[in-house]
Amino acid sequence: MTKKRKTRRLQNWLIPTAELYRYVLLAGGGFLALLLGIHMSFQHVLQAVFGPVGQAWDKVAQDLANSPDSRQATHLVGLIFMIIGGYSIYRGVRGFFRRLGSDANSSQAGKKTLVGGYLKRQQLARGPRIVVLGGGTGMSTLLRGLKQYSSNITAIVTVTDDGGSSGRLTQEMGIIPPGDMRNCLVALADAEKRMTDLFQYRFSQGTGALSGHSVGNLLLAGFVEQAGGDFDEALTLASEVLAIRGRVIPSTTDKVTLRALMEDGSTLDGETTIVESSLKIQRIYLNPSFAKPHPSAIEAIHEADLICIGPGSVYTSIIPNLIVPGIAEAILESDAMKVYICNVMTQTGESDHLSAAEHVVAIQANIPNRVFDYVFVNTATPHQDLVKKYQESGQDLVVADNDRIKQMGYKPVPGNFMSESDYVRHDPMRIAARLIDLLKKS
Repeated sequence: MTKKRKTRRLQNWLIPTAELYRYVLLAGGGFLALLLGIHMSFQHVLQAVFGPVGQAWDKVAQDLANSPDSRQATHLVGLIFMIIGGYSIYRGVRGFFRRLGSDANSSQAGKKTLVGGYLKRQQLARGPRIVVLGGGTGMSTLLRGLKQYSSNITAIVTVTDDGGSSGRLTQEMGIIPPGDMRNCLVALADAEKRMTDLFQYRFSQGTGALSGHSVGNLLLAGFVEQAGGDFDEALTLASEVLAIRGRVIPSTTDKVTLRALMEDGSTLDGETTIVESSLKIQRIYLNPSFAKPHPSAIEAIHEADLICIGPGSVYTSIIPNLIVPGIAEAILESDAMKVYICNVMTQTGESDHLSAAEHVVAIQANIPNRVFDYVFVNTATPHQDLVKKYQESGQDLVVADNDRIKQMGYKPVPGNFMSESDYVRHDPMRIAARLIDLLKKS
């Protein structure tokens, strides 16, 4: 572990309790002031402890009053000390317990003791600094697992979605697409389930202008308008509403779209058009190519202990973040542990028939810098009925060719990272536990 990472880990331990210590010191100082005030008003109280202090005060008071009898002045000042001390104790104790109970409004608070809830939050605040880059369902799945280990999470989200509700809001209001950021906010949320369900609710077809819109997308658009067009402020407001563990930021706030070079040499513009094409993607570009990276994204990458790339659509969620100028360079400079989490299933129109190693090759072909060292590869096999269901829609299980990954100079991390219900996806707890375990051993 580098000296820089050790220093950051120490900071993670100290910073979360700083405010609590302040209240303890305030109450302790108030208690001493109260005792001093009692002594100065009633010199027979605690004479053995505060005798020298009282004598010194008598001398000062006599000099000020130019009188041999300073008892009245002493009692008056002592009364003032008692009032200050009593008020300080009240504020300190009140602040201490309010700080302990600050999680009381979260969805889980009712299931925990007051102290237990506080300790849990402090444990998360001392967790590693984690950066996750991507977009879509895969990213939000990973975030749900990682938030159980740390609240120092930064989700850097792609902004090239031009379809559905996000695409319509981008065209009508000129904002960057909110959909992937909404999913990440909900994944990191500690709010009541009703609130997160509301954010994810989508109006059904045939409901007029609202048809197909997600409530969360509309709320983000409303926050943008309320904040005078400031998308960062809108995300801050939404984060407060959902009480998220961490933060969500776009890779860039510039308005960009995707452009792809296809296998026949043609170029296609727009994420939806690219994915719906039957041609194989060769290269992905941003249009325009000179988009500025979000300053907080660069800062988070430099300060990270762990950088996770993926899981997600390799050409429309992973690579678009990495080709924002400055992002890949910042990852290269970071001393964090860097991991690529490969998808469990292939994706029609993007990664048809690609093995795990070929996912890595696709990223290498688009990114000049080596941006990860470890490759997480699922080696479990879903139920055959589920595999058959996916194959009918043109999707297959990603082949875990770990030997080839090793030959390419990467460190494969195989394991059962899969969850299967109606869909085959990463299991958030399994993948997060393995990431944290690997980080501790690094």
